[in-house]
Order: sequence, then C-alpha cells, then structure tokens
Amino acid sequence: MASELLQVSGIDVFYGASQALFSMAFEIREGEFVTLLGRNGMGKSTSVKAIVGLMAPAAGSIHFGGQAIHGLPPYRIARTGIGLVPEGRQIFPNLTVEENLVATAHNRQHFPRPWTLARIYELFPRLRERAGNPGNKLSGGEQQMLAIGRALMTNPRLLILDEATEGLAPLIRQEIWHCLAELKQLGMTILCIDKNLNSLLPLADRHYIIEKGHAVWTGSSEDLIAQKAQLQSYMGV
Repeated sequence: MASELLQVSGIDVFYGASQALFSMAFEIREGEFVTLLGRNGMGKSTSVKAIVGLMAPAAGSIHFGGQAIHGLPPYRIARTGIGLVPEGRQIFPNLTVEENLVATAHNRQHFPRPWTLARIYELFPRLRERAGNPGNKLSGGEQQMLAIGRALMTNPRLLILDEATEGLAPLIRQEIWHCLAELKQLGMTILCIDKNLNSLLPLADRHYIIEKGHAVWTGSSEDLIAQKAQLQSYMGV
C-alpha cells in the first residue's frame, strides 16, 4: 500500500470567535486522487487554507511527507511540495501567460522529468496560443488552465484544486477533467474540491464528505454510488 503523503489530524480552525473546523481529520496516500465533498460553508475550503498555511489550526496537526507543516508560513509549505490551484484562480493579471507560468517555477523536489513550459503547452495547447496575452485578457476557462499550469510549474508532490471547474462552460469543464485524468495517470497525488460529482466519480480513489466542519463519511466511488440515497442530504444533491 502506498505511504501516506498528507495527514490532517484533528485540527480546529477559527475565524475570530467562530469555529469553522472541529477535529477535522483525513489523509491522502501517494498517487491518490481524493475529493472533499459537501455543501457550501461546511469547511472544505477552510481545510485547504489550513493545509497551505493561510489559516493556522488552533489544535491538531498537519503532516506532509512526514514533516509537521502546521504553523509554517505559506511560502515554506509551498516549498515542501504542495501546489495550489486556488478558488477564483488568482492569476497575475498584468503578467502574460508565459510570465505567469515561469514566475514561481522551480523543481525543489528534483524530479527527473520536471514540468516545463513545453510540457504545460502540451497539456494545454490553448495556453501556447495565448502565451503573450496578459492574464486579464483570458477567458475564465483559460485562466483556470493557467492556474493549473502555474501550480504544476512548481513541480508539486501534491496538487490541490479548490473548486476545479466552478463557473466554467461545459466544454471547458471537460477539458479540465481530461487534464486531471492525465495527471492521475502520471501518478500525481491530487486533492480536489468540486461540485460536479459525476465527473469526480470515475477519477477519485476516495472521497471525504465534510459536514459542519468535520469529516462525516469516507469511501470509494463505488461506496458513494451505493450509498448515494443516504448521503444526499450531506452533499446537497
């Protein structure tokens, strides 16, 4: 069995006096595609913020590759090998596509076949066509491709996507899912948040359902399909 890459163990997270996560716990093994599912406001994005250092847990621990990362600043956590495709994309609007891709590029993990501009353009040919365009001149779908490409250029051990296809046209969504399927085939470890359950089911190895700040269920896609009727209230579907 693959070793655990990420361990989130009993973390509590607060926004001021309001508690958002209650002993949140989940894990991701090397090479897995794992999802966080649930209704809006249940703690999925807060969990991601805690992992990448944008929110500090008040209790519990987060380990990545055997190293404790809770309490580290975001730039230190990124350097351990976590790449984030944030909700809202947050690309650099005044930089060109190519400048966005190379701005934070590195291979600190010393992968023998790192992600390069050529590989990103192979994955997303549309970005090659738009290489000289400023980020704010791209469509929403192109910006999401750019956000994924930018994260891959950091050569992460774990890729996190917060709302992978939110607000995108159906054809663009299909392109994104095809890309994620390719990344999975390459053995990349992926944590994904998205509302498009039908597209996640064929890709994901395991799912966690988040309700009111903690994980209330976990299982495979087959388990989720078999128990869908019982789990509908948690997912809002």
